[in-house]
Amino acid sequence: MANNKRTIVITGAGAGIGAAVAKHFVALGDNVILLDINAQSLADTAQTLGSDKVTTHVLDVADKSSVLKVFASIEKIDVLVNNAGVEHIPTPMHLVSDEMLDKNLNINVKGLWWCMQQALHKMLAQGQGNIINIASVAGLRSAPMIAAYSATKHAVIGITKSAAVEYARKNIRINAVCPSFIDTDMVRRTLSLMDETGQRAIVGANPMKRLGEVDEIANAIVWLASNESSFMTGHTMTLDGGMTA
Repeated sequence: MANNKRTIVITGAGAGIGAAVAKHFVALGDNVILLDINAQSLADTAQTLGSDKVTTHVLDVADKSSVLKVFASIEKIDVLVNNAGVEHIPTPMHLVSDEMLDKNLNINVKGLWWCMQQALHKMLAQGQGNIINIASVAGLRSAPMIAAYSATKHAVIGITKSAAVEYARKNIRINAVCPSFIDTDMVRRTLSLMDETGQRAIVGANPMKRLGEVDEIANAIVWLASNESSFMTGHTMTLDGGMTA
């Protein structure tokens, strides 16, 4: 009997938003492939999910040869959630090192680009597909002290919009999600580098005066992956507690 369940591929799936998204797709009965650079986080997430529908691959999205190898081993991709990303220590732009800039570009832009390319090859052959890129409100507006990160997230939105138009008639939808500050390890790391005033400013940066929750972002991603959003492509869905209102 044919398996009509979707295959969902999630990068950066070991923790945070990626792990939350995986939980929701597993609950829907989808086959879920978790990709992350951290083998232990992957194993922990897979164990927590406790489903025979979950498989894992260790992947550094900034390593093109690894991306090609891992995606070649995946037979089918109905939905790609491009979630892998990295931040940098809050730093004035004139002091941002080339190393910091390159790391953000290599993971947030090149890694996303290579994963999209490989998924698109499969989706074109299948005649359908859905790609959801995780951008940020830092890709929609100014983001002082994290200019390198902001630059990469502006790039993600540009890639999303351009590719969405390119493949709109190929039955492939491509959208982006733009969260603000979400209660993840990444945001907690940033907060740990700030004084109390800076921490209060981050937490209170939106009218709701709180950090977002990973499940709030995951719910939006699951909806974008569903047929309920079938007329939406090239869109940037903002989940920011009203920050950009």
